[in-house]
Amino acid sequence: MTTPPPALPRPEARLSPRRRLLLGLLALAVVLGSGWLGFTISERFATTALRAEASHRLDLFAMAVEGIVKRLEYVPATVQLNPEVLGLLREPRRPARVDAVNNYLRRLNAHVGAVSIFVLDERGIVLASSNAADGDDSLVGEDLSFRPYFLEALSGRVGRHFAIGITRGEPGYFVSHPIRDGARVVGVATIKIGLQAVDQAWSMLGAPALLADANQVVIMSSEPAWRYTALVDLPMEQRVDVDISRLYNELPIPPFPLHVHLRFDEDGQVLDGTVQGGASPREAMLRTPMLMFGRSLDGMNWRLLTFLDLRGARNQALEHAMLSALAASFVVLLALFLGQRRSIQRQRLEAQRLLEQANANLEQKVARRTRVLTETNGRLRREVAERVQAEQTLRSAQDELIQAAKLAVVGQLAAGITHELTQPLGAIRTLSGNAAEFLRRGNLQAVAGNLDMVARLSDQMGGIIQPLKAFARKSPAIPARCDVAVAVGNALFLFQQRIAKEGVTLHNDCEAGRVFAWCDQNRLEQVLINLVANALDAMRDAQGRSLAIGAALEADAQPPAVRIDVLDSGSGFSTQTLDRLFEPFFTTKPVGAGLGLGLVISRDIARDFHGELEAANRPEGGARLTLRLPAAPPDAA
Repeated sequence: MTTPPPALPRPEARLSPRRRLLLGLLALAVVLGSGWLGFTISERFATTALRAEASHRLDLFAMAVEGIVKRLEYVPATVQLNPEVLGLLREPRRPARVDAVNNYLRRLNAHVGAVSIFVLDERGIVLASSNAADGDDSLVGEDLSFRPYFLEALSGRVGRHFAIGITRGEPGYFVSHPIRDGARVVGVATIKIGLQAVDQAWSMLGAPALLADANQVVIMSSEPAWRYTALVDLPMEQRVDVDISRLYNELPIPPFPLHVHLRFDEDGQVLDGTVQGGASPREAMLRTPMLMFGRSLDGMNWRLLTFLDLRGARNQALEHAMLSALAASFVVLLALFLGQRRSIQRQRLEAQRLLEQANANLEQKVARRTRVLTETNGRLRREVAERVQAEQTLRSAQDELIQAAKLAVVGQLAAGITHELTQPLGAIRTLSGNAAEFLRRGNLQAVAGNLDMVARLSDQMGGIIQPLKAFARKSPAIPARCDVAVAVGNALFLFQQRIAKEGVTLHNDCEAGRVFAWCDQNRLEQVLINLVANALDAMRDAQGRSLAIGAALEADAQPPAVRIDVLDSGSGFSTQTLDRLFEPFFTTKPVGAGLGLGLVISRDIARDFHGELEAANRPEGGARLTLRLPAAPPDAA
């Protein structure tokens, strides 16, 4: 009978009570430390994720707010382009001027969809408004000189401010722009942009939020009780400025119900903050751990703040802390049973496996990303090739259209050129007959004289035909330094017979060698021929026919530009004609007399060389067509 092996002593029997106590304390410290570390790391990651999600939502909301507000900021700058507005500021007491500007502002406001658009004189009195017909709500006659946006615009800057309206008490975002008469600011154009769409977008944030202006006053909020409260204590000077400017329409500005501490970064954006709840049930709920996060809206001096609930992050951190503590307990027990060496080996193998897995995943991601980038690169190449082909096709079509317009002008001038050539041809026929008779008689000196006269007449005919050939040829548009006076002279040469026949008085103020433009000589002549032809057509039924052409260098423009004016004494343009003058196929000529493409092609040619073609009526009657082109650099060939 075999005897059983002696029983091994239990590990506890090998350890002294003091050692067991130390190991127990060490194990407890490991478990508690793991739990604390898991809680700290989990809370940090959860807070970071919450920040990232809130940052994304804030970016989307900020883009929405900026899109609502900034899409109409350009409107005040365009108001002064209407000549009636400047006329009203010069003659504010003319009812016709007031009615015309009111109608213009009403149509403009109906187009852009703002609350109102109005014009103030240099004293801050509203002269015209888009809501002039709204009775008691009309702003006409109101004194708004105390508004900051008026003062900023009057000083020559663009004003942007939040304020509450003085008539209906409706909040809005006001953008103002100075109206200049020459170098002097004579008035201010202002638009009031409604903010109702912002209230409909609070749901994008999914948390309580607010908008504060430069005075740290809450102007909009998802919580109605927070509106028109101050996030910080306003100094006495700031309160006086607020009362004078009546930004909040004399409403009291109490402190914000929650006690907040804001911290900002270098860009003025809110990093975070602490919140202490208020007294109401809704505010008491905010006494839970909260994270305040925000953004500064670009160019608006507004600050967007949102309050993020940290309870979910902390609950998740507690769960992770418990899991960490349990994992630490398991590791401690496993270390007690298997020993330190096996634990280290297992961790090493586990780390190697994770590293290999991460390496494999990384290689898969790199291969997938490389494939996607290759496909994207190929698609971009195809799109670039298609766009280049489309641009070439468009340019070819434009050149063909320009060539067709040139040939149409040549056809219109054919009768005058034929008349110019008829007389030299008849003289050549007579002189050639005389030369034959003198040759038969043996009078060689008379024959030589007649042949000299035939040569001179041939040169004269060549001088008539050469400008027409140069204008009719199809050539690429290559910008170069060209003399404006030469181009004007070549254009007027083709109309000499018509100008003389119709009794038109010509005033050509262009001097050779004085004004040089940076464009193509042939294309510039085509534009001038179109403008002169239209001016002659417009004066066909006029009593006094006068055509004036002038060119000047606008050295103050940036960059320097050349201005060419073509003025006629015709009937001018109607309002409807001015609105549609540069529409393709729009013409006021009889059927068959024009296609309505001359001015369209001329404007396209000007824009090809970074210029512009404009049309207006002259105060003394008639029309003015102004062609602006870049001035040639002094060192250009």
